[in-house]
Amino acid sequence: MKCFLYAAFLCLCLLFSLEKSSAFEGRKIAENHHSHTIEVSSLLPSTGCKSSTKVLSSNDKKASLEVVHKYGPCSKLNQDKTSDAPTHTEILLQDQSRVKSIHSRLSNSKASGGNDVKVIEATTVPAKDGSVVGAGNYIVTVGLGTPQKQLSLIFDTGSDVTWTQCQPCARSCYKQKEQIFDPSQSTSYTNISCSSSICSSLTSATGNTPGCASSTCVYGIQYGDSSFSVGFFGTEKLTLTPTDAFNSIYFGCGQNNQGLFGGSAGLLGLGRDKLSVVSQTAQKYNKIFSYCLPSSSSSTGFLTFGGSASKNSKFTPLSTISAGPSFYGLDFTGISVGGTKLAISASVFSTAGALIDSGTVISRLPPAAYSALRASFRKLMSKYPLTSALSILDTCYDFSNYSTISVPKIGFFFSSGIEVDIDSTGILYASSISQVCLAFAGNSDATDVFIFGNVQQKTLEVFYDGSAGKVGFAPGGCS
Repeated sequence: MKCFLYAAFLCLCLLFSLEKSSAFEGRKIAENHHSHTIEVSSLLPSTGCKSSTKVLSSNDKKASLEVVHKYGPCSKLNQDKTSDAPTHTEILLQDQSRVKSIHSRLSNSKASGGNDVKVIEATTVPAKDGSVVGAGNYIVTVGLGTPQKQLSLIFDTGSDVTWTQCQPCARSCYKQKEQIFDPSQSTSYTNISCSSSICSSLTSATGNTPGCASSTCVYGIQYGDSSFSVGFFGTEKLTLTPTDAFNSIYFGCGQNNQGLFGGSAGLLGLGRDKLSVVSQTAQKYNKIFSYCLPSSSSSTGFLTFGGSASKNSKFTPLSTISAGPSFYGLDFTGISVGGTKLAISASVFSTAGALIDSGTVISRLPPAAYSALRASFRKLMSKYPLTSALSILDTCYDFSNYSTISVPKIGFFFSSGIEVDIDSTGILYASSISQVCLAFAGNSDATDVFIFGNVQQKTLEVFYDGSAGKVGFAPGGCS
C-alpha cells in the first residue's frame, strides 16, 4: 500500500511539474507574442543603401515615387557625403520647434486673421503661422517645367503650398544640390495676378495674406523653426511619372528662401487645403494617396497618388480639426503596451484631439497618456540598464552588453475599434548603442493636440482616402 501511495505521489508530482512547465512555456510564448526580439546591431542605420523589394508600378490609375530620407545614403542629396546632417539633439530640437508651432497654430486658430506678406524685399515673413519643416524629412523627386527639371522636394502632410527655389533668387536662396529652377527657361510657367481669387486663397493655405509686386501675386510661408519662403505664385507643369503629368499646378516660385531644408529644392504640400497637390490632382486621383516610410534612413519607401489600399488595411475615419482644417485629424481612443491596453480615460484623448503628420519625427502624447505608457514600458524593460535622456526623450537604455533585446509591442487604438501595431522600428530611437530611447514624448498641456509622428509610422502603408474621409494602416508596407 505504501508503495502504491508513494508511486501515486510521484505521479502527481510529475504531473504537477509537467503542468507547471507547460504553463511556463505557454507564458514564454505569450510574452514573445507581445514583444519584439530585436538585434541590437539593427538599431543603427547601415552606411549603404538597401532599396525596397517593393516594385514601384505606375499605371493609368496611380503614380508611384520612391521615398528616401534626406540625410540617408539612398538620397542623391547625400551622395558626396558633404551634406551637413544634423546631430540627433538638433533633429529633436527642430522637431520640438515643429510641434510647438503646430500647437500654437491650432490654439491661435486662423480665425484671428492672417499676417501680411511684405513684398520680396522683406527678409522675413511674420512668424505667426507654422507648419515647420523640421528634420525628420522624407523626399521624393518630381519633374517641374517644360522641358522638365528634376527636383527633390520634402513631402509634408502638414503643409499645403508646394514651392521650390527659383532664379534669379531676388533676395536669397539657401544651398540646394540640384540646379535652381529658372521659370524663364520653361515654356509652361505663368504668373498668377494679385486680383485673382486663387491669390486670395493663399491666406487659408499659408496663414499669411498674400502680397503684390508688379501685379503678380506674392506668397509667403514661415515655418516655426525660422525657415521661410517668399516669392511669386504661379502655375507650372508638374510631372510625377513619365505617364502622369499635370498642367497648370499652382506653386510658389521662391525668391527669398532660408532655412533647414537639407539641400532639397523645396516642399510638396499634401495637406487638405484646396491649394495642396492632393486637392489639385483630385480629378485624377480622387484625393487618394499613400506612403510607406522606410524602416531606416538606409532604405527606401514610396509615395503613391491614386491606387487602392492593401487587402489587410485597417481603416478609421478622418476627423477635421476646426482650428486647422488642412491637417489630417484622427480619433484616438487608447494605447497598448506588451499586449495590455493601458487604463487611460477616453477623455484624455478627446480633450487633446489628434492628427497624423509626416513631418513630425516623434509622436507627442497627452501628458496622462505618456506617463502611463512610460511607466508600463519601463516596468517591462526593467532588466535593461537606464541611461541619460536624449533631449526630449526621457526613457533611454544602454544596450552595449546585449546582442539581442526583447521590447514590448505598442499599439494605437482608434474610434473605429481598430488597433494598429507600431512596427518594431518605430518604438525606439537610437543615437548610439549605449543610448537607445523610447521614441515617444509627452505634451506639456492636456489640451495640446496628440501628434502621430513619422518614427511611429515607419514601414506601415498609410493610405489616405480624402474623398471617403478615412485613413488606413497596413503592416509591411515597404516590402
